[in-house]
Amino acid sequence: MKPHVLALDDDPSIRDLLATYLGQNEMRVTALADGSGLDETLSREAIDLVVLDLRLPGEDGMQLMHRIRQHSSIPILLLTGVAEEADRVMGLELGADDYLTKPFSPRELLARIRALLRRAKAQAGAGERIAEVRAWRFGDWELTVGLRKLRAPDGRLVDLTNGEFSLLAAMLSSPRRVLSRDQLLERSRLHNAEVYDRAIDVQILRLRRKIEPDPARPTYIRTERGAGYMFDAEVQALR
Repeated sequence: MKPHVLALDDDPSIRDLLATYLGQNEMRVTALADGSGLDETLSREAIDLVVLDLRLPGEDGMQLMHRIRQHSSIPILLLTGVAEEADRVMGLELGADDYLTKPFSPRELLARIRALLRRAKAQAGAGERIAEVRAWRFGDWELTVGLRKLRAPDGRLVDLTNGEFSLLAAMLSSPRRVLSRDQLLERSRLHNAEVYDRAIDVQILRLRRKIEPDPARPTYIRTERGAGYMFDAEVQALR
C-alpha cells in the first residue's frame, strides 16, 4: 500500500507541491493548513509520516509535535527557515526525526521521507522481535524484559534506570555487533526511554559499574573507538 503522509503547512503553494510531487512518487498525501484538523486526521487515518512546518498560525509546529509525541512515535520531518537553527535543535530534542530548510528540493524531501519510512519499518520489525523476548541471559546474568529486572549471578536484583535498561536491552538484542551511538539511540526508543546522545557514554559507564567484574577493564561492554560499543558475550534469548 502507498505510504500516507500528513503535511501541515500554511503556504498553499507548498501544500500543492507536496501533494503533487509525493503523489507522483507513489505516496498518498493529506494536506492541512494548520493544526485544527490534526487530531481528527490522526484518529481517522493510518498516517505513516508527518511533514510539519514549524511556523503555523494558531498552535505552532513545536506545540503540535508535542501533541503528536504524547501518543505516537510516528516519524516527523520538520520544515524550517534557514535562520531557525535554535528551533531545529529544539525540535530534534523534542522528538522530530529529521528537518529540511526552506526553500528545499522536492527530490531531497522525497529522499528524506523514504529514509525515515525505511527506518520506521526497520524499527517496527526490531520492536516486534524484541517484544517476543521474555528475558536475555549472558554469563550467569538474566535480564527480564517485562519486569525490567536484572538478576546477578549471586541471585540479587540489580537496580537499573530506564535508560540503563534500554541500552542494555538494545545491546543484548545484537550481541557481538558494533552499535553506533545513533543505533543505540534508535533501539533504546523501542523501550520508550529518554536517552540522548550526550548521555549514552554516561549510561554505559554506569552499566559497566553494575555488571563488569572490573569496570576499568570491561569484558562485556567493549568500546570500539570511533565506531561505538559492542556487547561481547554469548547471549541467550528466552521467548
